[in-house]
Amino acid sequence: MTHENYESVLRKTPLFASLTESEMRALCARVSKRHFDQGESLFNEGDPCSGLFVVASGKIRIFKLSPTGREQLLAIEGPGSSFAELPVFDGGNYPASASAAEKAEVLFISRKDFQDYCLEHPEVALKVIAVVGSRLRRLVGIIEDLSFTTVRQRLISLLLRLAQSSGTSTKQGVRVELKNTHQDLAAELGTVRELVSRNLSRLQAEGFLEVDGRTITVKDLPGLKREQIVSE
Repeated sequence: MTHENYESVLRKTPLFASLTESEMRALCARVSKRHFDQGESLFNEGDPCSGLFVVASGKIRIFKLSPTGREQLLAIEGPGSSFAELPVFDGGNYPASASAAEKAEVLFISRKDFQDYCLEHPEVALKVIAVVGSRLRRLVGIIEDLSFTTVRQRLISLLLRLAQSSGTSTKQGVRVELKNTHQDLAAELGTVRELVSRNLSRLQAEGFLEVDGRTITVKDLPGLKREQIVSE
């Protein structure tokens, strides 16, 4: 990957989109490329922070593990997304783990290089604050969901979002193709796979859904919306 390729990736990242050509050249000189196979770890929670990552291709899972091994998915970062900005600045370890959800290529900037770059270009540091603030708001939302809602409520909310964003209207209802396994859904919803499967079966028995593997048809969309309100 040449510096031109680096620039095309970095230009898609909010932190670096508005850099001048000379500023971008200076940044690209500090960048290295890394490849990861599906399931391969980039870093683990508690590891010393080595630097900042930007996704060039593929997807990266950001997650935390409980002492018993239960996983809470925090985010899936795709091309153009940066991550691990906070520990680069606060001097702490990585607060979560990261692994490749699929074969991925990332750009890496060492902690020292990025700190030095931000000293030279303070506007980038301000953008880091904005990105970290946005992530904090998202994490607060996750905490609220886990604290104040049931697995059923969170599952219904997820199905309604998917139906709205990527659902296909059919004679039977709104068809949604799940990209994730029940295990992945459980990690996103903060629960275990058995509870996801059990709640999907209940919603199907109640006439709201039809489940066929990873294909879910929402047969009664208005009813499912009402059920979300009733459940709350």
